[in-house]
Amino acid sequence: MFHWLTERRRKHLLETPFPAEWLATLEANVAIYPLLDDTEQQTLRDLTQVFISEKNWEGCGGLELVDEMRVTIAGTGCQMLLGRDHDLFRGVSSILVYPSTVIIPPRPVGVFTFPIGPVGETAILGEATQVGAVILAWDNAKVGAADARDGRNTVIHELAHQIDMLDGDATGTPPMDPPHARNWGQVFEAAFLAHKNRAEHHQKSLLRDYAITNEAEYFAVAAEVFFEKPKQFATTLPDVYTAMAEFFGLDLAARDSRNK
Repeated sequence: MFHWLTERRRKHLLETPFPAEWLATLEANVAIYPLLDDTEQQTLRDLTQVFISEKNWEGCGGLELVDEMRVTIAGTGCQMLLGRDHDLFRGVSSILVYPSTVIIPPRPVGVFTFPIGPVGETAILGEATQVGAVILAWDNAKVGAADARDGRNTVIHELAHQIDMLDGDATGTPPMDPPHARNWGQVFEAAFLAHKNRAEHHQKSLLRDYAITNEAEYFAVAAEVFFEKPKQFATTLPDVYTAMAEFFGLDLAARDSRNK
């Protein structure tokens, strides 16, 4: 019943033409957009329109939230849905946007945040909370959206955490059926441990070393690189790439247009 009502509402929403100003923002701010084919561009516009409508948006820290910010953030994040659907972001309720780096005040020991909240005052560029809010620094989000090949994208990172938490826990394994979850666990554990070993020997890895903070961060960092450096990811971490390609329903490394 509720699914039918949701789909009806979305269909009605998409009968409204995508605003020309929003399209200009996608073309100017979201580097992935011109790399998509016509069908995918239409899909991303639809996904963006629904995401903006269905999530609660709030400017924080004195920031006046404008459409450029909503479209840039939504367009960047919704590339993660190109092979899936809106259900993947069902755990996201609110997008809280700050002008720049967010200073998180000290948290009492024992208060659980995601993944384990820092005790002292901490500067962050983004955070995913278990109540469905995603915190983002606008200046960082805009830079991440504009460069689709640097392997760093806070919007994708924090939304990956929200996907991870759909089953209640941030474990680095998003919800999937048991056979796929077992394979995912084996593949990611091997890659995680191999990365830790390289880090201990001061050797570089494709994923930045923040990935080995814990399994949840490994998945979130891997998601950034999966969407921004797919060909290099597929070559360097083929098993992890294959697992993620199956989960997101996208084989980005196979696209010549993205890998020139």
